[in-house]
Amino acid sequence: MHATQYELTLPADYDMGIVRARVSRVGHLLDDWEGLGFKTYLMRERGVHGSPVNQYAPFYLWNTVEGMNSFLWGGAFQGLVDDFGRPVVQNWTGLTYEEGGAAGASAQVAVRRRQPVPEGVDLAEVMADAAAETERLASLDGAVCAAAAVDPRHWELVHFSLWDHDTPKAPGEVFQVLHVSAPGRDRLPRGRQW
Repeated sequence: MHATQYELTLPADYDMGIVRARVSRVGHLLDDWEGLGFKTYLMRERGVHGSPVNQYAPFYLWNTVEGMNSFLWGGAFQGLVDDFGRPVVQNWTGLTYEEGGAAGASAQVAVRRRQPVPEGVDLAEVMADAAAETERLASLDGAVCAAAAVDPRHWELVHFSLWDHDTPKAPGEVFQVLHVSAPGRDRLPRGRQW
């Protein structure tokens, strides 16, 4: 499993209806993408859920590297590049994935928390703690799913969770979910991935 995300931070006075319309128009295009666990079309709107910015920031969990590469190099990503410029694509190696008690519900919000992996720590212990935190998040009321991944180049952990309500008890940045394409969500490996 691999996680990716790019963030398009938009001007403070940007009409976020443009982002909503774009997702309505193109969101379905990945509904059957081979190798994709799920893509969440995420947006933060300045002043909503404490966001200081307007931002479009899709988050992906991939079942296969081929699916991810096909998206990035096969033309689908080029449309976004043509419209907004080429963003940095953050990439994390999957640590764990869990379905929540609200797994069948529609996701309303997502929460993402990024944190550095400090120097001098026991890496196995930190990754086991991340897996335990994923299980904890997935067990909370309204959790659709939860995942954790790590970027070993920059030593950063990311915790990601989807919720069926807009008041999750999870720390991090809150995003509105505009659409979810989930062709391979049922094939995402559960639990620790090491």
